Amino acid sequence: MSIPSYELAACPVCGHANATEIANADDIRREVELLWAYHEARLRPGTPTAHLMDRVAFSQHPAWRLVRCVSCGLVYRNPAERNHELTEIYARETSPPDVLRSLHGTQQPAVRAQARELRKVLGRGGSGLEVGSYVGAFLSAARELGLQFEGVDINPDVNAFTRSLGFTVHDGDLLSFDPSRVFDTVAIWNTFDQLADPRAAALTAWKRLRPGGVLAIRVPSGAFYADVRTWLARGRARRAAAIALLARNNLLAFPYRWGFGLRALGRLLDDVGFQVVHVRGDVLVPTADEWTKPWARYEETLIKHLVSAVARRRTRWAPWIEVYANRR
Repeated sequence: MSIPSYELAACPVCGHANATEIANADDIRREVELLWAYHEARLRPGTPTAHLMDRVAFSQHPAWRLVRCVSCGLVYRNPAERNHELTEIYARETSPPDVLRSLHGTQQPAVRAQARELRKVLGRGGSGLEVGSYVGAFLSAARELGLQFEGVDINPDVNAFTRSLGFTVHDGDLLSFDPSRVFDTVAIWNTFDQLADPRAAALTAWKRLRPGGVLAIRVPSGAFYADVRTWLARGRARRAAAIALLARNNLLAFPYRWGFGLRALGRLLDDVGFQVVHVRGDVLVPTADEWTKPWARYEETLIKHLVSAVARRRTRWAPWIEVYANRR
């Protein structure tokens, strides 16, 4: 993987550059080391490199610096990778078919819950477009519930795998998608936080929806990360809790471009013509596979069950958040 070039960034929600630093390069490097140590103890010896992706290795390089917008609370990289390099990273990333099949299977329980939630908010069946459809897990869950979804993704190799499962997936991104097509719902799960221009994506989603249509977005909570990472310096018990909570939710070292909280995401959606109608706190989808030690599988289930119970009642303490909004 080549080293990307960087540029100074500003908050895409407010447009302001006034932000406070929450982690510098040394802080991020220490978090990366903690992440590797945490998962090394939980993975079987000889785990193939491909099965380390999205646990200890991520598409983007670790951030140089993370800041938090003073106005809306958005957490973001500053400096950040240039937009065209970010797109190239995801377009060329590839994994062996067995890894893609494993991901498709392990994600099924979580995406079924997302499909049920979306169907409930929509109030009926209908058509939909998933942005960043990846291995097709949600497309499968949506089909089970009578939702006619298509996918769009910038990675042609992954799209070929997903098409082999019988789903309609288009190469490209939301901004380049056929402007004549409109849908009852647009879903952007685990992708909105990596987009080069989330404001442009939200506005384009508005244009791709029928009046009253639903935009569903799932993002890692920058607010949760910013709050919990402070525990790393507050004694052994809190440090251990912080490592577990952040590592189990792919938040340690924050491998994302944007860290939305509810305030920032709600403000952005309101600006482009959406009304938030439902919010759901959640945890990361399961990541345990055949390379995970048995005790670590139970540990993941227990941690995520407990955190999920809290997240559903108090969204502030949700590592991941889902927002459903109607097109005004």
